[in-house]
Parts: sequence; C-alpha cells; structure tokens
Amino acid sequence: GTAGGIISTDSSALSAPRPPNGTIFERLDAHGITWRDYASDLPGIAIIPAIPRNRRTLGTIAGFMSDAAAGTLPAVSFVDPPFSATGSEENPQDIRVGERFASQIINAVMSSPNWPSTMLVWLYDEHGGYYDHVAPPDAIPPDDILPVLPAGHDPGAYDRYGFRVPAVIVSPYAKPGYVSPTVRDHTSVLRFIERKWNLGALTLRDAVADDLSDCLDFAAPPRLLTPPVLAAPALAAPMPPMCTPGMPGTIPPPEAILMGRNDHRAFGASGRDDRQYTKMGRALRELMRSA
Repeated sequence: GTAGGIISTDSSALSAPRPPNGTIFERLDAHGITWRDYASDLPGIAIIPAIPRNRRTLGTIAGFMSDAAAGTLPAVSFVDPPFSATGSEENPQDIRVGERFASQIINAVMSSPNWPSTMLVWLYDEHGGYYDHVAPPDAIPPDDILPVLPAGHDPGAYDRYGFRVPAVIVSPYAKPGYVSPTVRDHTSVLRFIERKWNLGALTLRDAVADDLSDCLDFAAPPRLLTPPVLAAPALAAPMPPMCTPGMPGTIPPPEAILMGRNDHRAFGASGRDDRQYTKMGRALRELMRSA
C-alpha cells in the first residue's frame, strides 16, 4: 500500500527501502497462509528485495495450469503476464496476445476443482499511458513518507488515485452483469485478503479501501457455480482478424482538454519510456540471478 518514496518505475525502484509495515507476503507467511507468484517471465515480487523468492513462492505459468487442473492452487495466487515486448498490451503491441493469456488463465480457474471457492481479480497495473478525460480523485495518503522528488520537479504527494484501469471479478459468487459504482484502487485487493484472513492493514490507504464485497453475493447460492462458456480469444480462430498497426495521434486530443481546479491540463501521457522499462527488466534479471 505504500510507495516508500518511489516516483518512477526505473531500476532505482529496486533499491527502495523496505516498507515500514512489511508486505502482504510477509503477513501471509506469518499466519501460515500459502501463496505463490506464477510468472510468465519476470515475477512481480522481484521488485521488492525483502520478499522471499524460492521454489515455494515462485512458479511458472505451466505450473499454474497444472496446479489449477489438480485443484492444488495455494490460498493466494498472483499470476503475472509476459512483461516482454509482446505481452503487455501497450501501444504499439498486439493486444490479442494479452487477450489470449487472460482467456487461458480465466478458463483454467473456471475448470479447476478450486473453482467453487475461488475469486479471481483480473486487472491491469496501470493505464498504459493512454489518455483519460476523468481526472483522478483525491485519496488518503498511505503514510507520512513523502515522494523523493529531484530538484526542480513539480510538487506532488501520494494523495491522489491513479488513472482508471479495467478490473473484472471472476467467481461463482460474482454478481452477473454487475458494474460497480465504487471508486477504488489496487489496495482493494489487499483489503479483501486482509479482511478474509483478519490480517490487519499495512497502511492507511488499504485500511480505508473498499474490499470488493459489493461485487459478490454471499447471501444466495452461487449463481455461477457452473461457469459460463466464454467467447474464444481472437488468436484462437483459424484465420484471426488482423491487429491494425498505427499510432494513437496526439494525446490528449486538444479538444478534450478542460481547464479546471489547479489547472490540471494533462491527465494522461503520450506513452511510457520503453528504454526505462528495458533498464528495469535488466536490473530485475540481475536481481533474480543473485537470489
């Protein structure tokens, strides 16, 4: 729930201090709750050196498929898509690759013996640099750790949510066709885990976060105990439709800019710096080799 002063996703983030209250992984370990990070290439947990990385906590996508089929998934699973140039669904990449990956994971969960007691949260870590006409609302700072800003940087704090990202709840207890009106961020996933196992909050942000319960109906028998048949991903077709290449143009579109409070003129970026992410990828690989 805390950024610990980090303001970027380059390799410097790998040397950030340990979160003051630890991590959700440490809480799970302390209470004997099983978990594993199933990674396509680089595991997400590698960005926090304090998190234990071993055969118990690291798995592959093939391992996830096998564990799901056998009904032996841990209590908490984190499934990472490919972070390579082909799998992140960001411009100018082929979004059909990400669609196929999501389809494989969701179908594996729905066909698993674990399905009757499972909730899967499918969501994106960030907005991919795409423009959003809705300004992120204010948020409670997670703690009193301020962002480490270089000289001359615009002032800022961890007191605002990020840009909107898609999120889908997949569960026998999910409300079919339900669209939640609740404003929430990624710490809602933490809050759900904390509430289920009575773990306590890590920061002020997840302490006040919504726990996703409005998306679930535990007052009635599960309506999706027999999982629905999902449409096949585009790449499953014998002759899949082409993914039309192209650039997004000016972001944000000039006609979409509205002046408002604090003159926040740009609520999106033209895209991320791929060189920055490549550097972080190299640093992560070096960290994994030394683990």
